[in-house]
Amino acid sequence: MSIQKRIRDYGVKIGKLETGHYNSITDVDGISVGHVTLSENGTQTGVTAILPHQGNIFKEKVIASSHVINGFGKTMGTLQINELGTLESPIILTNTLSIGTAADALIGYMLDQNPEIGRTTGTINPVVCECNDMLLNDVRARFITKEHVIHALNNTSKEVKEGSVGAGTGMLCYSLKGGIGTSSRLMKMEHGTYTMGVFVLANFGILSDLKVNGKAVGEELRDSIHQSHEEKDKGSIIVIVSTDLPVSERQLNRVIKRTITGLSRTGSIITNGSGEVVIGFSTATKIPHNKISSYMSVPMIHEEDIDLAFRAVGDATEEAVLNSLVTATHVIGRDRNERPAFKDLVNEYNIELT
Repeated sequence: MSIQKRIRDYGVKIGKLETGHYNSITDVDGISVGHVTLSENGTQTGVTAILPHQGNIFKEKVIASSHVINGFGKTMGTLQINELGTLESPIILTNTLSIGTAADALIGYMLDQNPEIGRTTGTINPVVCECNDMLLNDVRARFITKEHVIHALNNTSKEVKEGSVGAGTGMLCYSLKGGIGTSSRLMKMEHGTYTMGVFVLANFGILSDLKVNGKAVGEELRDSIHQSHEEKDKGSIIVIVSTDLPVSERQLNRVIKRTITGLSRTGSIITNGSGEVVIGFSTATKIPHNKISSYMSVPMIHEEDIDLAFRAVGDATEEAVLNSLVTATHVIGRDRNERPAFKDLVNEYNIELT
């Protein structure tokens, strides 16, 4: 996938299922990801764009659902997703005070692609997700511009950079540097092999809670660095789930709820001040914007198949969070606030991850 050293490169293997080629959300055919990273002194922020497929997402919508684990967040667009069961725009991730700018840019991007919007058809439901990067980034300065958002949308790739990049540039995870992480799982069923991809913007947790594949690594690190007190968890995590598994929006909602199993296995207790929001979509069925003359058929798996999807999404979520940690780099940001990199501490204190 890249030259970045990921959690599997440390000998840690999460779960029983195989990963896709990239071990990324982009293993689901058609999905691509773009970043814009702003990292200089007190500017530690960015934008990440996720394209659900390479066609016109407004004209060919995908089945979608969202789930709020803890609602301390400002995500935009989930109301219509849950009412209609479809996603009709790319997904933008950024910092909390840039959601307005990101939404405006995304609306402009969609209007440019679809001249009928607001003229001969309805409007657009922009989907923008956020986490608060105010410790490392001067969030009040609102560095993100519409041009940054458009650049991320126009420069996506199947090879995804992780850690301190894009929307993850100023984020924390388990009191260390966090950010972007991703992972995937293959689901082999009687009627085919399907892919589950998970993408996270990780900005939550306290150090002593951190677990790596069940091992209390956070406690070891806390004791090694002689941490005198622990900060309160005021962070959040955005989880984006994609799959090519044929599911209804009801089934998809059941699947994305199981991301909590992966979050919990890394040590999260879903604190009061942490916003955990999940958005999921399936590319198996395209829903045309324009009415067709015949009825539509939407394929879906039998309920007896869904346990494999539950396992896949939990394992991929757990690994995505760990990838966000292990790929992140040491950052010094606003007012000289800083967060060390997990990988640097592991090496310095000879912490075994397996």
